[in-house]
Amino acid sequence: MKKIIVLIFFVLGAWGDANVSIVNNVNERIKTLDTAISASIWNIRYENFIKYQDIKDELALLNLDLKKSSNTYEQEELKRKIINLEEQLSLLKEYKDLNFAQSFNTPNSIETLPKLTNPLAIIGAFSHIKKLKEKKEEYAFKFNDFKNLVDKIREKNLELKELAELRPNPKNIKALKISDKKLEEFEQALNFASVSYSVYEKKIDEELVRVGIEIKVQSLRAVNILIAIIIVIAIAFILKFLAKKYIKDNEGYYTATKIINFININIIFLILLFAYIENITYLVTILGFASAGLAIAMKDMFMSMLGWCVIVFGGSFRVGDRVKVFQNDTTYVGDIIDISFLRITLYEELTLETYSKNRRSGRIIFIPNNFVFTNLLANYTHHGMKTVLDGIDISITFDSNLDKAQEIVENIITRHAKGYTELARKSMIRLQNEYNIKNPKVEPRFFMFFEHWGMRISAWYMTNAYAALALRSTISKEIIKEFNKHEDIKIAYPAQNLYLRKTHDFKENSYFHTKDKN
Repeated sequence: MKKIIVLIFFVLGAWGDANVSIVNNVNERIKTLDTAISASIWNIRYENFIKYQDIKDELALLNLDLKKSSNTYEQEELKRKIINLEEQLSLLKEYKDLNFAQSFNTPNSIETLPKLTNPLAIIGAFSHIKKLKEKKEEYAFKFNDFKNLVDKIREKNLELKELAELRPNPKNIKALKISDKKLEEFEQALNFASVSYSVYEKKIDEELVRVGIEIKVQSLRAVNILIAIIIVIAIAFILKFLAKKYIKDNEGYYTATKIINFININIIFLILLFAYIENITYLVTILGFASAGLAIAMKDMFMSMLGWCVIVFGGSFRVGDRVKVFQNDTTYVGDIIDISFLRITLYEELTLETYSKNRRSGRIIFIPNNFVFTNLLANYTHHGMKTVLDGIDISITFDSNLDKAQEIVENIITRHAKGYTELARKSMIRLQNEYNIKNPKVEPRFFMFFEHWGMRISAWYMTNAYAALALRSTISKEIIKEFNKHEDIKIAYPAQNLYLRKTHDFKENSYFHTKDKN
């Protein structure tokens, strides 16, 4: 009997030791789980919520005791505790409600990108996609972190159940009830977060798919437009090559290339315009209002564009023509070196105008195309004309041999202008086919008129439109040399006579008397 009792005590002791070992292991696992759970922001929020509720309950009890108490000292002590608890409650007021959704910060709607209408918007679309993916990853990280926390709370709850079974004391039972309540609330929050996450993830995925499709559409459209533009540019190069091959005239080739460039630019503009406009009626309405405002604000520019059409298609001016422009009492003479969409570029040449008035030459003059409507532009070389009628005037005295002088001038002029006269005659025949020219005389013409100090011989002749000053210089020099060979021909010009005499007091005074000398 004694042996049986000893054996029972030995078994009970061994079992007790084993039970203690199991309890210790459970407590260690609970401590480890508590350490991981305590570090979570959501657990801190929950603990603060519990603390807020405990303080609120304690404050309600103190207020009730204060009403029941009649002891002054006790009332003061209760008031002090109440004030202290109210301060703590004020610090924890943001944890008044247990709202884990605020921690997740799940938006009700995601940011959507407007419909892509042009290739440039693709850059913004990629940035939008990157931002959505970052938000999705951020929310997924929060959700997984919260889910891991709930798993740890659930694991701790299982450990507490095991501990309560091993040691069913009030402390362990109370800890299990607290853990059950906490697990229930966290599981409810997890269910809510799971639903929110799935909805949020679906919205993001739908937006990513939509934006991805629009990126593909715009990329394909951009490729098609690029191919169309390349084809248009290639056709323009082919047309320029054909123009260079078959148009031998430099002016004609230049005009052809300008027209090809103009048409090419407008076609490219129209391709881009109609490729990215969604509503043509809306476009027409907008252009109607815009054109009305632009017509007023940019009147000169539109007039220059219209002037370009008149110049290019009217044929009044071409690159290479020598023209004279009048603007603000200033005259510019030069050669057209370019006709752009808005202006004519003129290279100022050395002419009689620059010699006698401007005293400047070699400048680049920019003339707005609208000058063809408002200012006078003279073309020296219109329609292939290479000559222009120039004149020289020379005065001789009244007693000179007028016939001989005029004959000398006629001979010199006729000899030097002979080649230009024939060239002008051929050009005039071409002009008569287009213009009603009543007096197509191109031969040199000579006139003689009375002047104050003699007779003026006025000689007019055809000369090179681009080198009139050089021929005038040559003719003038030869006429003077020829006149100097004849004593009966005297050149008339204004002159002054100066008379000097001395006074009786030996002071020298000067008296001037002028008269015309012929």
